[in-house]
Amino acid sequence: MSVTELRIVSLLPSATEIVAALGLGDRLVGRSHECDWPGDVAALPVCTRPRLALDGSSAEIDAEVSEFAAKALSIYELDMAVLRAARPTHIVTQDQCEVCAVSLKDVEAALAEDFGGSVEIVSLSPMRLGEVWASIRQAGRALGVEADELCRSLTGRIARIAAGGMDMPGAPPSVATIEWSDPLMAAGNWVPELVAIAGGNNLMGDAGAHSPKFDFADLSAADPDIIVFMPCGYDLEKTTEEAEVLVREPAWAALRAVVNGQAYAVDGSAYFNRPGPRLVESTEILAEICHPDLYDFGHQGTGWRRVGVSAKKE
Repeated sequence: MSVTELRIVSLLPSATEIVAALGLGDRLVGRSHECDWPGDVAALPVCTRPRLALDGSSAEIDAEVSEFAAKALSIYELDMAVLRAARPTHIVTQDQCEVCAVSLKDVEAALAEDFGGSVEIVSLSPMRLGEVWASIRQAGRALGVEADELCRSLTGRIARIAAGGMDMPGAPPSVATIEWSDPLMAAGNWVPELVAIAGGNNLMGDAGAHSPKFDFADLSAADPDIIVFMPCGYDLEKTTEEAEVLVREPAWAALRAVVNGQAYAVDGSAYFNRPGPRLVESTEILAEICHPDLYDFGHQGTGWRRVGVSAKKE
């Protein structure tokens, strides 16, 4: 199949960004309800919708997600009328996280019923940074385009960040990355690797593993030098608002990071939560936070901001 014959539906924001970075943005014919980058994808037909309310508190959203998981149901569903009208040749999705997109089994079942074997499913499931680059190459192979140059560019930028901090004096600052506020969850998967590349010592969450739950007492015991708040699916404004959940904790003000003005909100939705090309910008953000004297990529105010005793006043 030639590139001009491709009709791609992406059911995952990071996949949409990968397709666009591969130079195939004009071959996209459908997207998920969460795909928002590059900006021109907003004009594409929306092929998915959530089955739960996403405007509740963190605790309410977690309770609904847990209820769906207990019933072995995906929290998203396909809009089959829109998908049929898109007439895709390829659907790019994932099987790493039931909360991130329509489940792979739902996609497979829907396609078997409506499309037979005429649509190729490209399922990406990275858990670590190296697997993200591998998933970009996987997408390139499936879609018939070369991905090595893109991956070399991305990994080269990452390598330059790592090299910039090799001669830093003293121990790296300890960093706690928080991916959800109620219940508290630390960031896992690729985020601990990004912290290390940016010159930090990750305290909570393991590379290549799903995000673990923890208690505020664990955060107090770890007492990190830096706290980075990156709730899954929240932009910078929503993250700043959600930080109030942490600020209201009685022990918050006593944390070393808070005392020293080293607690931050970042745009997790655009950067850290998406295993795609903008993990490079995610690493740049962490480098600016961990070592502001060495790095300035221009992300302050758009990708991150400081939060403190009252996040809303910062």
